[in-house]
Amino acid sequence: MTYPFSAVVGMDDMRLALLLNAVSPAVGGVLVRGEKGTAKSTTVRALAAVLPPVAVVPGCRFACDPAAPDPACPDGPHEPTAGGPVRPARLVELPVGASEDRVVGSLDLERALTEGVKAFEPGLLAAAHRGVLYVDEVNLLHDHLVDLLLDAAAMGTAYVEREGVSVRHAARFLLVGTMNPEEGELRPQLLDRFGLTVEVAAPRDPAERAEVVRRRFASDADPAGFAATWSTEESGLAARIADARARLPRVVLSDAALQQVTAVCAAFDVDGLRADLVTARAAIAHAAWCGRDEVTEDDVRVAARLALPHRRRRNPFDAPGLDEETLEQALSDSRPDSPPDDDPAPPEGTDPTDGGPDGGSPPPVDGSPGDGSSGDDGGHHGREDGAGDGSQSGQDGRHGPEGGEPTTAPRGEGGGHVDASPAPDRAAVAPSDPFRARRLEVPGIGAGAAGRRSRARSERGRVVGSSHPTGAVTKLHLTATVLAAAPHQRARGRSGPGLRIAREDLRQATVEGREGNLVLFVVDASGSMGSRARMAAVKGAVLSLLLDAYQRRDKVGMVTFRGATAELALPPTWSVEAAAARLTDLPTGGRTPLAAGLLEAHRVLRLERIRDPKRRPLLVVVTDGRATGTRGSGSLAEARAAAMLLAAAGTAAVVVDCESGPVRLGLAGALGTALGAETLRLEELGADALAATVRSARAA
Repeated sequence: MTYPFSAVVGMDDMRLALLLNAVSPAVGGVLVRGEKGTAKSTTVRALAAVLPPVAVVPGCRFACDPAAPDPACPDGPHEPTAGGPVRPARLVELPVGASEDRVVGSLDLERALTEGVKAFEPGLLAAAHRGVLYVDEVNLLHDHLVDLLLDAAAMGTAYVEREGVSVRHAARFLLVGTMNPEEGELRPQLLDRFGLTVEVAAPRDPAERAEVVRRRFASDADPAGFAATWSTEESGLAARIADARARLPRVVLSDAALQQVTAVCAAFDVDGLRADLVTARAAIAHAAWCGRDEVTEDDVRVAARLALPHRRRRNPFDAPGLDEETLEQALSDSRPDSPPDDDPAPPEGTDPTDGGPDGGSPPPVDGSPGDGSSGDDGGHHGREDGAGDGSQSGQDGRHGPEGGEPTTAPRGEGGGHVDASPAPDRAAVAPSDPFRARRLEVPGIGAGAAGRRSRARSERGRVVGSSHPTGAVTKLHLTATVLAAAPHQRARGRSGPGLRIAREDLRQATVEGREGNLVLFVVDASGSMGSRARMAAVKGAVLSLLLDAYQRRDKVGMVTFRGATAELALPPTWSVEAAAARLTDLPTGGRTPLAAGLLEAHRVLRLERIRDPKRRPLLVVVTDGRATGTRGSGSLAEARAAAMLLAAAGTAAVVVDCESGPVRLGLAGALGTALGAETLRLEELGADALAATVRSARAA
């Protein structure tokens, strides 16, 4: 039994965004971002129950509308009729591990080539037509699958093309994606394709949390009885959605309202014009939802709060957010009767910011008791605070004292200074500005999840060969198939033009693309790393590599070592933002337990190989190579032994040499030799520096 949509406590922004898309799917879908356990999935699944039922053509696998069937339907053509069987709107869930064939459908190439039959098996896009397509953990879905989903949602059509054979069908659905930002972000290009986005969090009010638990217990104890309790609210909500859909074509977007939409989008400096289109469509849908025939300033305000937070210009490590003062100023400046900037007179009493264009409160989000407003206040709770915290992280370290830091060059075989009284930890140093890093990759060819770092056998990429298929042919190598069939044409009775192909002639294309890796950073945060300026440069270099990992769809983790031990500062995750925050807040100082850091990295990688054996790791050790410990000069020997342990496990590694000064001991290079790794100077990490080195070598 589905949990009633009306019984969801709070979550006003999320429910409103879903309802606006239910009224007008042209808005472009909803991306719901939030921590785990916040009823994201429960709310989305409950939405389908309040959507109006749909009439379908009998026997059509693509849910064609009898009144206006798709003329290109693969099961058609269908003659338009006045009615047909009516069924509830579907909620189709797309699993994270779905293949491309499962999403868009599969074409039986074997039958197409050997029998001339175009046999098409519909996928999830066809099943979701005229319903809801729900993608949980959309940030973990392969990028090319997200592209397919968003393209279909934008065009209302799905295409399947294989070796010149193509099929298309209608695919108009409400796309909803949910994600936990701690598990990684979507690329900005994909974020922009979602119409609306909302941030959700568990309520902090004890009374509201108690009500959530109370309703959950009641639903679990008697699902049917609980649903019956909310049946009146559910019926009213379904009727209101149907009324809003009917009103939608009559809603007028005046030139004044359009001017406000474009002024708000320009004020937030968003890229492209998709933001303007989505905001305008959302404002029209909100007006229809509120029972109005013309878009008002309140509609524009609500639409902007939902359509712009994920589109504002920002670097990849910033959290989405919207500055309320900028929004209100843009709306105020674009009013037709707005006074000049130097006029101190306040706005007139008809200002719609006090609860709606008519001075009253806007209608509630749904018919359930105790609902809040339609989004005037709920669209920004917690966002500005979160953004402010992130922007200030690591700044305190710029003003700390530098006296007493152990900056003396190390002595002896171990390369470590022995402190009679270790200096206290220094405050965290903010990283320097990131740069475009060179690509580091794992040698060989892997078979991991699709990404952009190392070479791998994959479903997408360039064709490098062919092989006999072990199952169904998913990607045909046409040339190899023809060459295999050609010698047998006379034996098969073929004397004229054309080609007779048998099952044994078919060849599967071998495709090579790129995979994402696990990039594990082992960062030296000890006092031997030098001055504050040097540590800022080190953090800036690691931040640049993190940004590179974000762009290449890698999983990342971080081990730090200083003082007496090493710690796993960040377990392997897809959240590059979390790694950047830990790096920024990382204090420095103390001894250099290099061996402990390498052993901790070995432990982490061993566990990750068990969890995800196909994802190949890349170890990035950032250190000057100096090692100190309780055994004096033996600490360097311990570090070499730990490095050889990693090398014996076949771990691909790169050592970033952070040693500075006129006299260099070359200890990082020795560590790289023990690891079987490439050693790069800190200055060599930049792609521009690498390009300059290559140009110089060619000139010589």
